[in-house]
Amino acid sequence: MKRCILSGLIGSCLFVQAQSVSTLMGARVAGMGYASSVLADEMALFNNPGAIAKVPKPSIYFAYEVNSVLTGANRTSAGFSIPTRFGIGGLGLFRFGDNLYSEQIISAGFSNKLGIASLGAKVNYIQYRSDGFGTKSAVAMDFGGLGQITSQISVGAYISNFTQSKISSDEYLPVRLVAGLGFKPSEQFFFSTEIEKDIDNKATWRSGAEYTVHKKVFVRTGFNLNPAAAFFGLGVQTRQVKVDYAIKLATTLGTSHQASATYHLERRSKK
Repeated sequence: MKRCILSGLIGSCLFVQAQSVSTLMGARVAGMGYASSVLADEMALFNNPGAIAKVPKPSIYFAYEVNSVLTGANRTSAGFSIPTRFGIGGLGLFRFGDNLYSEQIISAGFSNKLGIASLGAKVNYIQYRSDGFGTKSAVAMDFGGLGQITSQISVGAYISNFTQSKISSDEYLPVRLVAGLGFKPSEQFFFSTEIEKDIDNKATWRSGAEYTVHKKVFVRTGFNLNPAAAFFGLGVQTRQVKVDYAIKLATTLGTSHQASATYHLERRSKK
């Protein structure tokens, strides 16, 4: 009962102030502290839309996060990406919350390679629902890019809600600016770091690392500052399937666990 009441109070405050929860998803990204701006990952639709074009295989993906403290603060996402003649397109669904408070998002994104970089954008239909406060909705757009400077160094950046959309006459959706740097000194090790700045809040610093144990097995770790949190993760990859797990240890909302899976569709060869 206490958890439900706390979840309802937090949800109502978010609803009134139009402060969306994070839509960063994917257990690989979570294991690296959500330092996602430089990751060419299937979950890019929920992170940096500019990186969608870096994964040319048609894919289906799913992620689910459970919070050990707040039963009403679980997050779910699912989507798919598919190559087209002009680039890579994707469609995804995201949900946070329970019957007391929830956020639902439908996202459609597109990205294309331009030389050493890829650029992408996505459109989000966002719906907020709070018990006793009704339902509000809005449409917002994100834009991002990912560039490979050298074989070892990459840079990424994106902006959420660059359209500065509102859910009412005086309630703006949050605008977030993210810029990051990736460094891959060897085939086994990858490091990423980034800064996120919400226009109305202090900057958040996120960093993460991934180590390839044996081609198809991965170990990950990461940390955040403001708010402080530590992350750990594991991943296994085969030819068509990827399965990842991550745990988040936070000073504010406790421990959360996330699992995700990706299935790569095989293209039929032309006879």
